[in-house]
Parts: sequence; C-alpha cells; structure tokens
Amino acid sequence: MLNDLSTEEPAGHRSPTNLSGRLGTGAIVFMVIAAAAPLTVIGGNVPLAVGSGPGAGAPVGFALASLILLVFAVGFVTMTPHVPEAGAFYAYATRGLGGRVGVGTAAVALVAYTAIQVAVYGYLGWAVDDFIRSFGGPSTPWWVWALLALGIVALLGYRHIELSSKVLGVALVLEIAVVVVMDAVIFARGGAHGINVESFTPDAALSGPLGIAVLFALTGFIGFEATAVFRDEARDPDRTIPRATYLAVLIIGVFYTVSCWALVLAAGTGEASAVAQRTLDGEGNWLIDTAQTYVGTALRDVMQVLLLSSLFACVLSFHNVIARYTFTLARKELMPSRLGEVHPRHHAPSFSSVVQTTTALVLVVACAVIGLDPLVGVFGSLAGVATVGMVLLMLTTSVAVVVFFARNSGAAAGRTWQTRVAPVLAVLGLLAGLWLVLSHFTLVTGGSLTVSVVLAAVPFLAFAAGAVKGSGTSR
Repeated sequence: MLNDLSTEEPAGHRSPTNLSGRLGTGAIVFMVIAAAAPLTVIGGNVPLAVGSGPGAGAPVGFALASLILLVFAVGFVTMTPHVPEAGAFYAYATRGLGGRVGVGTAAVALVAYTAIQVAVYGYLGWAVDDFIRSFGGPSTPWWVWALLALGIVALLGYRHIELSSKVLGVALVLEIAVVVVMDAVIFARGGAHGINVESFTPDAALSGPLGIAVLFALTGFIGFEATAVFRDEARDPDRTIPRATYLAVLIIGVFYTVSCWALVLAAGTGEASAVAQRTLDGEGNWLIDTAQTYVGTALRDVMQVLLLSSLFACVLSFHNVIARYTFTLARKELMPSRLGEVHPRHHAPSFSSVVQTTTALVLVVACAVIGLDPLVGVFGSLAGVATVGMVLLMLTTSVAVVVFFARNSGAAAGRTWQTRVAPVLAVLGLLAGLWLVLSHFTLVTGGSLTVSVVLAAVPFLAFAAGAVKGSGTSR
C-alpha cells in the first residue's frame, strides 16, 4: 500500500511522501471528462463513426458504448472500497488477479495513455495550423504547435493537481456549453428535415458496420476510469470516486449520443453519411460548418477556439494520469524509486511529471522527423493503439472484479447484481467490443494490414512484458 511507504525525516524537516489533496467529486469529474476531450470527439470521432459506419445510425453506437461502460462501472465502483490505493486499473487487477496481472495491466495503461496523449498532440498541432490558416494566416508545421503545447503542459503538470483541475474546469465548461447551445438550436429549428428518431431504428443502425460506430465511441471514453487514479487526492475517496465515475460515464455518454444525433439531424438523416465523408476527405469540417449554419459566425469562431482548448485540456489531463501511474509503480518498487518522490512544495509527483514530459517530447519529435501526417499517421495510428489498450484494460479489470468477489463472498453478500451479474455482463460486452475494435482496426489506423496488426499487438506485448516484470509480486 502507498500509505505504508513513508520516509523518515528529522522532526520539523518532513516532506510529504504521499500525494494528498481535497479534490471533490466535481473537480475529479472535470479532470476525467476533460481527458475524454468531448468537443474533440464530436468534431473528430463523430464524422468517422457516421462516415465509415452506419451513417445516420451512428448514435446507436455511442449509446451502446455508453451502456457497456456504465455496466462496467458498476463492478468497478463496487470494488473501490476494497482497493485502498491509487492506480486505477493496475490496483484493481492486482487486488483481484495478483501481482503478475496487475503489473501487466499497468504496462498496458502506460502504453495506452502515452499513445493517446501523443496522438492528441498531433491533432492539436494540425488544429492550430488549420485555425490560423482559416483566418488567412501562414501555414506552420504541426509539430511547432505540438511542442509549444507540450512545454505548457510540462509547467502545469509539475505543479499540484488542483491548479490543473482549475484550468481544465474552465475549458471544459465552455466547450460543453458551446456544443449544448448548438444542439439546442438544431432541435429547436428541427434540423434539415424535422426532428425524427430514425437514427435509433434497427434499419438505420444496421445500414452499415455498427461496430465502427461503437469502436469510435469507445475511443472517445479513453481516460474515464482515471477517477480512481486520483484516490489519494480525493476528499472522501470511498464516496467521491464512485460518484465521479458514474457522473463521468453518464455525462460523457449522453453528451456524445445526443450531439451525434443532433449533427445527423442538422445534415439530414439521408445526407449525413455524405456530409461526414466530405469531412473525412478534407473538404470541410462538419462540426464547424454546422455551427456556422445554425448558430452563426460568432459562435463558430468561439467553437474553433474551444476546440483548441479541448485538445489542450486532453493532453494536460493525460499527462497528470500518466505521472500518477508511474508514481504508484515506483512506490511499489516496479520502477526507479525517484519516480515515487513527492515535490516538497508542490505536493505533486513532479519528477515523474518531468520524465513523462521527456517521453512525450521524444515521441513527438520522432513523429515529426519521420514525417508522419498529423491526423492519419499520428492521431489515427496512436489512437488505435490506445483503443485496443483501453478495452484490454477494462476487460482485465472486469475479470478481476468477478474473481475478487468470488473469493470474498462476505464482501459480496446481498449484492449479487453489483458483484456478479454486472461484472460478468461487462466481460461479455467488452469481449464483443474488443472483437469489434480488432476486426475493424485498419479503419482506425488508416494504415496497411501489416502495420495495423503490429500496432494492435503493442498493448498485448506490453501486458506480457509487465507480467514478466511483476513475476515477483503477489499483490
């Protein structure tokens, strides 16, 4: 346990050895939803889900993904009081399945979060350049803006988490508000051809590969389980973490599903697929163009700015999550001990933050040197790796929940739904989700079959390497 690992120092000269804080439910929800980058998902994942998936039936994919995540959350939060330490998936897998699986899970998490963070740096660099050019400015290499953002994230991540939560909170409220306004106007005006529920009919949902919509919806949830990563900094973890988890899943799921439906109605159910495809072909921006049509130029411009803040909030949140994963592993003696140090003034895992910054810097520079396209090469490929990793993490955690409560019948007494039924349903749903992700993986990466297979194998190889590393641990 982290609380068992303290360092003795002379009285009057003590420095903190554990993370601490007074984060409430709202602050943690802000951090988690910011990691999901809701405006980024509406602008990027929704066109992919509609254009490459079942067209107007794509909202069903987001609804199904939300349901899978909500069922997963039942077992996840039920086990929370029995996992009295930070570490999210790592801590749960270790508690339920032992040290080998736990460390393997932590390795997958580090790979997945690092991949999605660098992916978003690519998207952010492209988005800033696109924004500047839209106002008549010069074109600039994507990596210039990515590196600038990386520097700012490094400064914020080095300090205490409460500073980051305030920055993320402001950006998050604004980006959700601007989409809610657009959605409300679309519904008030009746969209292109009037309000209808055709998107939620079997004919629409099955008019194309529904699995692709589910896949991109799941990608949009990456990071939601980070509620448990902030356990040591929560005001009342046994109450705060479950509340934050349920709220995060519900808010994200409803927001994605309704906003996807609104965009379909705005384009027209019969035309939605073609409109989305034009965005994928680089001939427009469905989200921004819809904002122009329904809420005017001023709000469109605000939305463009908030898209940038959404992307920045995303990389900042993932930076904080990764730093805390490495901090926890170091305190378990699974990584260099210095990564487990707490800054005496900022009370944050500052050295772990520096190392995370260095890792991201190396990867961003490597992508730039190789000459990868920021959207297809960087964002598409690395988001694919992160998606496989996320589903694998949740699947392992759900199995851990089932095993833990099977071995601890006393803790499961009177809670059959929470400890047995829901976790088993989550395992089945996530197995189906993993199959959907892998079977359509080339659509995520935008690469060849060979490249896609190699990238898809990365999380599994990370799990195997972690399991070998954790062979000497039992809990």
